[in-house]
Parts: sequence; structure tokens; C-alpha cells
Amino acid sequence: MLHIECKDSNLEPVPIKIGIIGGSGLDDPDILEQRKETVVTTPYGSPSDALIEGEINGVKCVLLARHGRKHNIMPTNVNYRANIWALRQVGCTHLIVSTACGSLREEIKPGNLVVPNDFIDRTTKRAQTFYDGADTSPQGVCHLPMYPAFSERCRQILVASAKELGIDVHDKACIVTIEGPRFSSRSESNMFRQWGGDLINMTTCPEVVLAKEAGLLYGSVAIATDYDCWRMGCEGVNVQDVLKTFAENVAKVKQILVKAVTNIAKEDWTEAVLDAKEITEESLQHKKPVKRSNRWAFSSPNSELKPKIQSISILYELAVNKTTTKAKTQNKPKSKIQIKRLNV
Repeated sequence: MLHIECKDSNLEPVPIKIGIIGGSGLDDPDILEQRKETVVTTPYGSPSDALIEGEINGVKCVLLARHGRKHNIMPTNVNYRANIWALRQVGCTHLIVSTACGSLREEIKPGNLVVPNDFIDRTTKRAQTFYDGADTSPQGVCHLPMYPAFSERCRQILVASAKELGIDVHDKACIVTIEGPRFSSRSESNMFRQWGGDLINMTTCPEVVLAKEAGLLYGSVAIATDYDCWRMGCEGVNVQDVLKTFAENVAKVKQILVKAVTNIAKEDWTEAVLDAKEITEESLQHKKPVKRSNRWAFSSPNSELKPKIQSISILYELAVNKTTTKAKTQNKPKSKIQIKRLNV
């Protein structure tokens, strides 16, 4: 196991665990060593499939098939909240994901790989937050800022990992997520181009939003499989072409994800992980004051959720407790990161 020294002497390093969410061909458990399946329940129902836990080059990882291993869940019906909650519940700090998409730009050719940096959400039927007012959900209203939409540091590692492997990638793009499962009309495709969209898919939203709300550092590699239907004189997108192009390029995406896992593990992420949690807390409007305790988690007065929420926060409790002890015994100045604690 890699040992990372924390840059802030007042903080113990947060151990990283990387969630990998893949579509067809990118949910291959063979990329993991020491595999085991974990069935997780969440307040939002069941994830798309069992979580497959294991290691990549000694780094703890968790693999989840977004559409199920039989690929029988259409984009609208993916339980995005359960997927993200489950991955955080087993201790993930990062999410690196893959997605198939159409290209809205001439320069992004079918077969090209892209690391998106922004999105336009055109979905209409999907829950966008964990804070939905239900008795079994964390309490409050979360007005989450979505700039930046993706973890910039994760994005740069994905781009650098591709370059290390000699694989060309486009290092930024705005991805439009539509509801699906149908593809766009030509007028819609041209409208998305006029809006500034570079890619189009059916899964990035609300996945990226929920990941940020859960305090997870999220990066994505997109495979451009087609030109959608905006090009005059050309046939529009069809499933056969999408699957063919995807299959021809899936090996490159696997290589990038494996290399990125190794590169992520070489760095100290303590401040980034704690900052991500702080963004969510500062985005919350609570109906009543929150009592603080020494664990990072969603806040909820519901005692039935307590075992589940406690399991989510185990990764951070050790760092917080040790930091508090050091500060008291050594009388050191406070860390520049103000570790805030949520009630569970």
C-alpha cells in the first residue's frame, strides 16, 4: 500500500478509495485484483448492481456497472442516487467514470476520447439531490454550486494519464445530457451546438451533481462514438455504429482508468477531500441549527439512518479525531482547513 505524507502537519492523511462507474465493456471486473462482491442497501433503494471491491496496483477500488451487468437499465431508470450513496457508503473518495457520447463538433471525431469539464442538463425525470425532504433522507435544502462541475484535479490526472500512455484526448468539452432513451432530432442537435455543447450523452447528469453533493471527487472519460445527427448530408446516429465504435476504443479507456488510479494514489488528497465535504455543508439551508459532532456525514435526525450514515463517515473520523488531539496537546495553530462536523 502506498504511504502518502499529508502536506498539512495538523492532518492525518485521508485514505483514498476510488469508485469506477462504467458502461458496456467498461464494467469488466478483471481489472480488479482480490475481487469480492458487496451488496449494499441505501435509503434510495438498490444500486444498479452489486459493488465489486478489489485493488488496482495496490489501490483500493470499487467497480459499479451503471446500467447493470446485463445492461438492462435504461438511462432514465438508473438509480443514480443509490449508486452514488452506495459508493460513498463503502468509503470511496473519488469517482472516475466512462461514458459513450455523440460529438457535436467536427474536430471531435468518432473514436476520439474526451475529458469533459462542464455540462448542460436537459434531463427531466431524474432526482437531482439527496436532500429531497423525505423522512429517510438527510435534512435541509442543498443549493450546490456546480462551478466547477468536475474535479479539476481529477480531470488533469486523466489527461496526463492518457498522455503517459500515448493516447490522444481532448482535454475539455461541454457535455449535454438528454433524457433518452431516444436520440436527438436534427433541430435539437443543432440547438445544442448553438448553446455551446460539444458532446451529447444520457448519463452524466445527475451523476456528476450527486457525486459533488456527496463530497466525491469526480472525473470522466467520454468516448465519442458518432456525430449525432447535426451534419447535413450524413446519416444520423444509430445503435449499431455506437456499439461498433465503442468496442473499438474501450481498451484505450480501460488503460487510462487504470493509469489514473495509480497516479491518483501517488498524491495527497486530504485537503481536497475535506474541502469537498465543506462545500456541501456550506451549501445547506437547515430548518433548525445543526448540532456538531466529530464525523463527516450527511446530517439527519432519523435514527434509522444512523448505522448507514456512520459507515459512510468512517474514513474521515480518524483524521478529524487525531487532528483535534494534536491541536490540544501541542497547542499548534489551527489548520487552514476548518474541519466542520455534521450531526448524524
